[in-house]
Amino acid sequence: MTQITDRLEKLHSQIKAAAETANRQPQTVQLLAVSKTREADELRQAWSAGQRAFGENYLQEALDKIEALQDLDIGWHFIGPIQSNKTRPIAENFDWVHSVDRFKIAQRLSDQRPAGMAPLNICLQVNISEETSKSGALPADLPALAAEVAALKNISLRGLMAIPASNDDPQLQRRPFAQMQALLQTLQQQLPDQPLDTLSMGMSADMEAAILEGATIVRIGTALFGPRDYSNHSSNH
Repeated sequence: MTQITDRLEKLHSQIKAAAETANRQPQTVQLLAVSKTREADELRQAWSAGQRAFGENYLQEALDKIEALQDLDIGWHFIGPIQSNKTRPIAENFDWVHSVDRFKIAQRLSDQRPAGMAPLNICLQVNISEETSKSGALPADLPALAAEVAALKNISLRGLMAIPASNDDPQLQRRPFAQMQALLQTLQQQLPDQPLDTLSMGMSADMEAAILEGATIVRIGTALFGPRDYSNHSSNH
C-alpha cells in the first residue's frame, strides 16, 4: 500500500465520521483530490486507490495531466481563477468548474462547450468572508448572477463554492459554511428547475466543519498527497 492509499483511507473514515455526526449519509460527500503541482504519476496512484475526481487550479498544467492520464476514467474539475482568454480549453476539457464568479465567464463557457458534450457543471464562487484579496461574487449579488447563469444553454448550475477566511476554531469555522448552506437554500427556492445540489467547501484544515454544515464536495490536497513542493513552480527560497 502506498502512502496515498493510506491517506485516502484515513480521509474516507474522517468524512464518514463527520457525516454521521451531522446525520448524513457518508456517500453524500465527495472527496475531490486537489492535484495542483502534483505529478501525473501521483494522480495515477490515487486513481489506483479508488479516487476518481481531481481538481486542478492551473490550466496548462491540468491540460498536460489530462493528456497523460487519458486512459483513466477521471472526472476533471477546474477550481482555479479563470481568465476570459482561457475559457475555451476549460469548456472543452473539464466536467466541472467551481470558480465562476461573473456572468461573462459563464457565458463564454456555455458558448464554447463543444456540441455533443454534456452540459458543463458549474458552481458559482462566493466570497463568503467578503475579503478584498479573494475572488468570488458577494452574497448580495448572488441571486441576480445565478438567474443569469441558469438561463445559459450548455451550463448546468449545480451550486456554490467558497474558500472562507482561515480560522483555527472549529466552531468559528462552521459559521461561513452555514451561511453558504443558507445561500444555496435561497437559490433552490428561487430557481426550482435547476439541479442545485452542490456545496463545494472545506479543505484539509476545515473539512469536518464544512461537512457538518452540508458540504457535498470537499477539496483535499495536502491531507491526501502530503505537503506540497513548490520548487518546480517558483524559485526555491
